[in-house]
Amino acid sequence: MGDLSEDSRPGLEAPDELPPRPEAGADWPTVRAWRKETRSALIARRVAIPSEDRIACSRQIDLTLAQAVQASGCGLIGFYWPFRGEYDPRGVMAALREQGAHLALPVIVAKGEPLVFREWTPGSLMTQGIWNIPTPEAGEPVQPELLVVPLVGFDGQGYRLGYGGGFYDRTIAAMPARPRTIGVGFSLGRLDTIYPQPHDIALDRVITEG
Repeated sequence: MGDLSEDSRPGLEAPDELPPRPEAGADWPTVRAWRKETRSALIARRVAIPSEDRIACSRQIDLTLAQAVQASGCGLIGFYWPFRGEYDPRGVMAALREQGAHLALPVIVAKGEPLVFREWTPGSLMTQGIWNIPTPEAGEPVQPELLVVPLVGFDGQGYRLGYGGGFYDRTIAAMPARPRTIGVGFSLGRLDTIYPQPHDIALDRVITEG
């Protein structure tokens, strides 16, 4: 696993007043309840990032993400359309596309099923998917070589706290060839641990602004 964060620069202050952590060896229902409460708290903090701080932090992430993707040499990149205060990767992805990269966006086809990726270009017809996130309206499924994955929270082992649907873990596990994975988000999502379970898959790298 590569570097899990870029810690040479100052970032946003870590959130306080998160839910009390479960005891060591806690069972899955306890961990799941803690994750749900922690997820809500972290999203609220993320949405509340002041505009100037968001712009400055996003620029730092932009630089590191662009370098990381270029170094990977991957030709087909799966990324995401941001919502609920997520870091917005679209500027970096557009620049990479101009350099010859191909891009794909995820589509939720059914609850409990892996995501399907469809190739995306600026001219793609889009439709409103789950949570009103734009997704390509049509296209054959493709297999990205690299996934740029949004973070709600993350820990030092590269485990990701997402939105609770398990879509990315399920998708990565189902792919015939495992893609490289880069999680991107703001440093205020950093946790000591997410209490990883057998179904959780660690990311290859996590990039934040600090």
